[in-house]
Amino acid sequence: MTREDLAIRYGRTRANSRRTRVIALITAAVFAVVLVGWVVWAGLDNSGAELEAKDTGHTVIDAHTVSIDFLLTVPKGSTSSCALQAQSAKFAIVGWKVIDIPASDKATRGITETVRTTEQSVTGLIYRCWLT
Repeated sequence: MTREDLAIRYGRTRANSRRTRVIALITAAVFAVVLVGWVVWAGLDNSGAELEAKDTGHTVIDAHTVSIDFLLTVPKGSTSSCALQAQSAKFAIVGWKVIDIPASDKATRGITETVRTTEQSVTGLIYRCWLT
C-alpha cells in the first residue's frame, strides 16, 4: 500500500482537509457574528436596573434585636417591599421581616429597620427587594 492509498483510506486527502478548514472557518465566523450581535444587543438595552438594594451595615442591639441599614434605589414615585433577615453564627435565619416602602420623590434613600430575632444574631442582611 502506498502513502496515497492510506491517505484515501483514512480520509486525509487534500479535499478533506480543505473541507475541514472551510467548515471550521464558517463555524468561527457564525460564532463571532452571534457573539458580536449579543454584545451589541446587551449593551444597547436601555432598561437598566430598575431597583437596587445595597447593605450598608448592621448593628446587633441585643440578643433579640438587630438593626439593618441599607440603601434602596427605585424609580421616583414607585413603591417597593424588602425582605430582611438576621442570621446566627451558624448562618441560620433567626429573624425575618418584610417591610413596605412608600413612594418618594428621591430615587435613592437610606433606610434603617429593626428586626426581632429568636436568638442572638451576628448579622442583618437584605434578602430581596421588589417593586410593588
